Amino acid sequence: MSCESPSSAKKFNLERASNFMRQFRDPDSRELKKLSANQFMEVWSHYDRDGNGYIEGTELDGFLREFVSSANFTDISPDAVSDSMLVELKACFMEAYDDNQDGKIDIRELAQLLPMEENFLLLFRFDNPLESSVEFMKIWREYDTDGSGYIEADELKNFLRDLLKEAKKINDVSEDKLIEYTDTMLQVFDSNKDGRLQLSEMAKLLPVKENFLCRQVFKGATKLTKDDIERVFSLYDRDNNGSIENEELRGFLKDLLELVKKDYDAQDLLEFEETILQGVEYSSEGKISRKQLTMILLALAKHNQEEEVSTP
Repeated sequence: MSCESPSSAKKFNLERASNFMRQFRDPDSRELKKLSANQFMEVWSHYDRDGNGYIEGTELDGFLREFVSSANFTDISPDAVSDSMLVELKACFMEAYDDNQDGKIDIRELAQLLPMEENFLLLFRFDNPLESSVEFMKIWREYDTDGSGYIEADELKNFLRDLLKEAKKINDVSEDKLIEYTDTMLQVFDSNKDGRLQLSEMAKLLPVKENFLCRQVFKGATKLTKDDIERVFSLYDRDNNGSIENEELRGFLKDLLELVKKDYDAQDLLEFEETILQGVEYSSEGKISRKQLTMILLALAKHNQEEEVSTP
C-alpha cells in the first residue's frame, strides 16, 4: 500500500496548522464526543477536500494521522504518525470500516466510526438496507410528490420524518432538529449542489443490499444459465405476476443504468428506458417478460465481454 510522501504530508499539515479532530475529543478523557448533525458535516467536508463523496488517498492519510494523534493528551503533530505506522494503521482501519472494500471511506462508513446523535445516526439505515431497487423506486415515487423527478428539501424532510416515526423516535426530534437533519443530509448527498436530490444522489442515501447485475456472471466471464435468468426475473418480479412492470421495471433499469453511469437523474432513466426497450419486442403495456429480460441480459453480457477484450 503506497503512503503519503514526507513532502505531501508536510504540505497537508501546513494547510491545517492544527489538528482538526482535537476539538471533537473530551479534553480530560480524550474520548470522542457525540457529534451533532452539523459537526458531523464539518468533519466530512473538512476531509473530503475534493468533494467527490469519498475520503481517499492523501485525504484518508491526513484523516488517519489526525484521528490518531488527536487522542494524545499532549498536542503532538499528525506527522508524529510515521509512514510505517500509517501503513499498519490504514490496513486495520480499512478492515474494520471499509465495508464495501473499495479502498476508500464513504459517508456511511465514516458515520459508523464517529459517535453521533442517535437519532441522526438512524437516518443512515445501516441495519436495514433495501432489498432491491424495486423498493427504492417505490419510495422514490412516494416522496417525489410533485412528480418533478427530484426529491426537494420539503420532500426529503417528509421522508426523514417518516423514517424517525418508523423507528419510534419522532417524538425525540423537534421541528428545528428535523430541519437541521434535512439540511445536513442535503449537504452530504447533494453532490451537484442544486439544493435537491436526483436519483443517483438519493440512491446513496438509501442503499440497496446489492446490485445483482454487478455479479461476475453478468460480466461475460461465464455463460448465462436458465437459473441465472430465473433468479434475476424473480428478484424484480416482486408481485410474482409473471412480468416486470411499473416500479419493478424502473428498479431493473436503475440497476442497469448504474453499470454505465455514476450520476443520473429521472430524465436519464427515462431516456435509458426508451433505448433499452427499443431493442426488445416491447409491449405498449409497459411490461417485460422472461424472454425480453433474457434478450437484455444476453446483450449486457456480450457488451461486457467485448469491453473486456478491447481493454488493453
